[in-house]
Amino acid sequence: MLSLISLSCGARLSVSRQKLQVQNHLNRLNKPAVKTIQSPDGDIIDCVHLARQPAFDHPFLKDHKIQMRPSYHPEGLFDENKVSDTEKPKKGSNPITQLWHMNGKCPEGTIPIRRTKEEDVLRASSVKSYGRKKHRATPQPRSADPDLVNESGHQHAIAYVEGGKYYGAKATINVWEPKIQQPNEFSLSQLWILGGSFGEDLNSIEAGWQVSPDLYGDNNTRLFTYWTSDAYQATGCYNLLCSGFIQINSEIAMGASISPVSAYRNSQYDISILVWKDPKEGHWWMQFGNDYVLGYWPSFLFSYLADSASMIEWGGEVVNSEPDGHHTSTQMGSGRFPEEGFGKSSYFRNIQVVDDSNNLKAPKGLGTFTEQSNCYDVQTGSNGDWGHYFYYGGPGKNPNCP
Repeated sequence: MLSLISLSCGARLSVSRQKLQVQNHLNRLNKPAVKTIQSPDGDIIDCVHLARQPAFDHPFLKDHKIQMRPSYHPEGLFDENKVSDTEKPKKGSNPITQLWHMNGKCPEGTIPIRRTKEEDVLRASSVKSYGRKKHRATPQPRSADPDLVNESGHQHAIAYVEGGKYYGAKATINVWEPKIQQPNEFSLSQLWILGGSFGEDLNSIEAGWQVSPDLYGDNNTRLFTYWTSDAYQATGCYNLLCSGFIQINSEIAMGASISPVSAYRNSQYDISILVWKDPKEGHWWMQFGNDYVLGYWPSFLFSYLADSASMIEWGGEVVNSEPDGHHTSTQMGSGRFPEEGFGKSSYFRNIQVVDDSNNLKAPKGLGTFTEQSNCYDVQTGSNGDWGHYFYYGGPGKNPNCP
């Protein structure tokens, strides 16, 4: 009897200890708000003073002077905007906003932060792992060991360049809302800026859109960023869920829902993302669309990327947890294979890299990679309107991908 009582006391203690850990973590993440906006999708957006954002919990940023704008933009950035309206490709983008904009905006001098709720943290396997990718989540083209690629259960359909020194990357990404089979799986479309080896010291900066029920508690398509300087082990996180990225923009919230999304054989929507290294200060900046410079990752966060990137990847990633021993039916992109083309399959267009002279250039020697092309595939092309582009994605489980 006694042992039963002590057991239940112990269980209660560990529950209350966990609650305390969760509460402390929430207090660290959710900063005091100047204004709060309720989003139609259930999110709460806190407008937090620039200087109170999570980045400044970092010991190295205690005396950091916020840079309110990059010293330089890449050359050639606005070339595609010089095309007259009549010449502009009919295919492509319609304006995109974030859902929370319907209910208000954040004042100048603040940044919008998606509030983390208790249930968000409780969905993670531990407080420590909340807001983090699993180890070895980066696609490694031509990996010597095919088992290693599938070890993490992550699958990819990507285009990539390697072998040079890269100082940034840009893409316009078609936005969809792929269906996810299991809550612990996700589907994302992003660019990766990589430095170092695929061992323990990989540096990565990532940005794009994702559907992740585990991270956000729903199936909405959301804008996200990620960074790590040690191959997803101890450093880095999604969005602003740890100290690192310094946001300066008051209009776009990391992790907030993107609206509207594309529909099969219907209106198509896309987002442009540019990440580049400021040649003067050395920080890695991010821009969303043509108008929103979001902020930067200070260069001291990284080892290899403090200098330059050695590889750029663009494309899709899903988690395949092989529910009931079969391949997952979690969709990548639109859930359709590349050969279906515009309006049906998802695309990346106008993909470019930034060279050592801070010029946006077409990628040279573009390769492609996918672990199982009968589950998810990728096909590249190029033309006048879209520059270098590719269609990618697939349905996952199907008769050829059991």
